[in-house]
Amino acid sequence: MKIQQLLQQARSDLDVRGLPTPGLDAELLLAFSIDRERHFLYAHPAKELSSVELKRFRSLVARRMKWEPVAYITGRKEFWSRGFEVTPDVLIPRPDTEILVEEVLKLSVREGEKDIRILEIGTGSGAISIALASELKNAFITATDFSPKALAIAMRNAVNNNMEEKISFLCGDIFEPVEEKFDIIVSNPPYISEDEFRLLAPEVREYEPRQALVAGPEGTEFHRKLARDGERFLEKNGWLVMEMGAGQRFTIEKILKDKDYCDITFRSDYAGVERVAMAKKRE
Repeated sequence: MKIQQLLQQARSDLDVRGLPTPGLDAELLLAFSIDRERHFLYAHPAKELSSVELKRFRSLVARRMKWEPVAYITGRKEFWSRGFEVTPDVLIPRPDTEILVEEVLKLSVREGEKDIRILEIGTGSGAISIALASELKNAFITATDFSPKALAIAMRNAVNNNMEEKISFLCGDIFEPVEEKFDIIVSNPPYISEDEFRLLAPEVREYEPRQALVAGPEGTEFHRKLARDGERFLEKNGWLVMEMGAGQRFTIEKILKDKDYCDITFRSDYAGVERVAMAKKRE
């Protein structure tokens, strides 16, 4: 069968299953099956697949029809215009999280030319730390995660992106492996409530690591820990920057006000959802 026919058939099959982006999924899986970029599909719509390529493609489509995320099927995901290895041991990097990176970069610029120390809590695939390392020449970045498997993936991603010399990876729960203080603490913590988790799409609920998604009945338990313990690991006037979920502003603002933080601000993503909370440690 030709590329054009295969794409039409796969798109139709995935659409019937109710998957949200059937056309994009079909293209990504077919390009991966033949080890080509997506633009090759448009340039060669009449190309026929070999029997091996066809078998592989149909196998991947069958997996996607069970709602397995495309990123886990292909083992890779793009973030900040860089390629990352992903497995079910780590959360799939999302475009919304690039807002978090943007805000940390803005804060780093305020610090001027001095060497800046950044700590990422819960690095997962390492996407945030690697994106920051790629943009900041004078940054010293430490990234922690409680999962040895996640850290192994993060370290491979750092090597693959030539950033291994700029990031120190430490294994431990939240601040457990950390001793020094930092200018910025950044985290994309779990922020889904127990009730929200049950309503998530099957591709998230059934495949992505639950511990990286759910944080108590309100989805803000991890933010509470970051705010409480982060004070001890921030320099004076240091910043805490956290990703957050829709509707969590009031709770997170109260958490930060109850601790020793000031200049509390929020940033919305490009869909208008408040996505990032930022607060400065008082002098």
